[in-house]
Amino acid sequence: MTAELTRGQNHPLPRARLEIRVSAGTPVVAGATLGDENGTVHGVEQVAHPGSPTLPGLEVSRQAAADHRLAVDLDAVPDAVHRVSVLLALPVGGAGPVRFGAVAAPFVSVTGLDGDEVASYTITGLDAESAVVALELYRRQDTWKVRAVGQGYAGGLPELLTDQNLPQAHQLAGRIQEAVASGLARSVPAPPARAADGDRARPAATPAHGPDHGTAPQAGSGPVAPASPYDAQGAPAPAPQPPGAPGQHGTQQPCPDGPPDPAHAGRPSTPAAGGPIDYSHPRRQNAAPPPPPPTAPPAEPGQPARPVAGDATGWSMEERLYNQVWGMFEDLARTAAAYRSAVDFADSRMEKELDQALSDPRNRIGGQGDAAREAARARHGQLVSQAREVLDRDVAQLVAEAGVVEPALPAAFARWDNPVWHAYRVPMEIPMALRLGDLHLPEADGIRVPMLMRLPLERGLWIDSGRSTSTDGSSADSHEMRRLGLEAAVAHAARLLAVYPAGEFTVHVIDPAGSGTQALAPLVRSGVLAAPPAHGAAGAADVLARLTQRVDLVQMALRAGAPDALPPGLDTSQQLLIVNEFPHGFDDRAVNQLRYLADEGPAVGVHLMIVADREESAGYGPLLDPLWRSLLRLTPVADDHLADPWVGHAWTYEPSLVPPGSQVLQQVLAQVASARRPWGR
Repeated sequence: MTAELTRGQNHPLPRARLEIRVSAGTPVVAGATLGDENGTVHGVEQVAHPGSPTLPGLEVSRQAAADHRLAVDLDAVPDAVHRVSVLLALPVGGAGPVRFGAVAAPFVSVTGLDGDEVASYTITGLDAESAVVALELYRRQDTWKVRAVGQGYAGGLPELLTDQNLPQAHQLAGRIQEAVASGLARSVPAPPARAADGDRARPAATPAHGPDHGTAPQAGSGPVAPASPYDAQGAPAPAPQPPGAPGQHGTQQPCPDGPPDPAHAGRPSTPAAGGPIDYSHPRRQNAAPPPPPPTAPPAEPGQPARPVAGDATGWSMEERLYNQVWGMFEDLARTAAAYRSAVDFADSRMEKELDQALSDPRNRIGGQGDAAREAARARHGQLVSQAREVLDRDVAQLVAEAGVVEPALPAAFARWDNPVWHAYRVPMEIPMALRLGDLHLPEADGIRVPMLMRLPLERGLWIDSGRSTSTDGSSADSHEMRRLGLEAAVAHAARLLAVYPAGEFTVHVIDPAGSGTQALAPLVRSGVLAAPPAHGAAGAADVLARLTQRVDLVQMALRAGAPDALPPGLDTSQQLLIVNEFPHGFDDRAVNQLRYLADEGPAVGVHLMIVADREESAGYGPLLDPLWRSLLRLTPVADDHLADPWVGHAWTYEPSLVPPGSQVLQQVLAQVASARRPWGR
């Protein structure tokens, strides 16, 4: 059975000798590169193109054409080659189109020599790009797979080849286009339409004006690093890959074989002064390229380098910014750990020196003992002062970096007060992650690091509405905390709705006693909810029954290998259930259904967000403990309950809330509701 891939998805290749067929509807140049395990192409001799069409195990067309057939023999590919990237580019200087957004979406397929199709991919979502990496054949443990890439480049072949770390990228791109223009690779017109009984026709597609929505569950299967470094109860989560070296941002590299958890069409670019920032991404699974050269002016001699937004590794600006935020988090964790360790050492050394001074009887007479104690305290103060100086220097650098990174963040990563929300438009694909709040440490209160959660969510959220004393010393009673908890839940739900494409995220609400009417008003008035909030036991039972049935149906379809056999009319979008004032108004059956949704739902696109006070549920005994442990605990007020997996710091979490008096939430939800209406929801 043919696998119809979407961006980021992969499929095993059952044989070594294959054909890659391209149908573009307009003449294009086809080529391929041979890369190592990091995707690096080490020279022009590893690029097959019309002027030099053959490489070991690979042959491409000698001409620009609307249809291509590329021959591949994976057994003949050199052992050092781990990736074969298939490239498409529009000819330069001709009368044809200059961007893929002006033509129908190219269609590529991988077939056997007998013509049986193994996998196919329609490259939608291209606009200003004139070159694209269409597919990637990659080797994993002596087996080969194909991945749909669809990464476009507005800079054409030079930018594409540069992104593959080819030093002679611009010269080679020029030779390829010269070969096309000189007639060595003559351009031929598009062929007539294929007969119905002929080769598979490329599906019709209209020109797109933005990246398409890849359905690979980004934070779904096979992550290497956890979707969040924080445990719901403040305990460290399973350790991710080791962070980068000190002073250099580490990256959470995605699992090459699976849909991305940390994972990622678009043009990788560094924001220039006054220039636009492209946040689209191809959901690449393989190792990212090195960071681009900084665009900031050089620092003064002896001064630290000036920070640049997007200076981490990544295939796109969004991925670079994501990795840069992670790098800031790791750098702050390390520098705070070093400071605490230095202070602990100074304390220990001073205690040892004081003990030694007091243990010597000679120091007990006269002023010798006092002098020894003063000397020990002076050395302690010097060590602490030196450690603080290093900490302040590192924090100052991070503050400067945050100052350039924060304004460059896309909406999904940005605070509600960031101007990017005022230019909000409903996206065409989901982002890599979502900002749930900010994190900071007591030693560095001047720096706030965004807390980014990978998408789709891998675990539900628990908004703790229990009594709390904020880190600023203020306290809130139970009634106020319940209101704040539901308002925080609404803000998080609005963000999720805003970052998903139209119709691909659905929100349900259970409010048994109707106590959340005021806080839920933005969702209700805008019309973004699937239905009005469910009240009473009967309303809660109806919503839970429908969602548990959806989980059962999708699981059965996946286990049977028939994901297309779902009942007509089943809503296949991601589902979020907001539950207010749990567990009041819920019987044992409802509690078991919620536990089932928490455990089984995320894998099939059903997620929970529960607003509850854990202490109030103590009457249920240990029944609810597994539910609480499966959810990520967040608070509606600043609280230091989160821990990182590297050094075990207790981080202060501050929720991402809408500024008082701001209308940004209503404006965003109005656009979401308007975009959903054509879907008939």
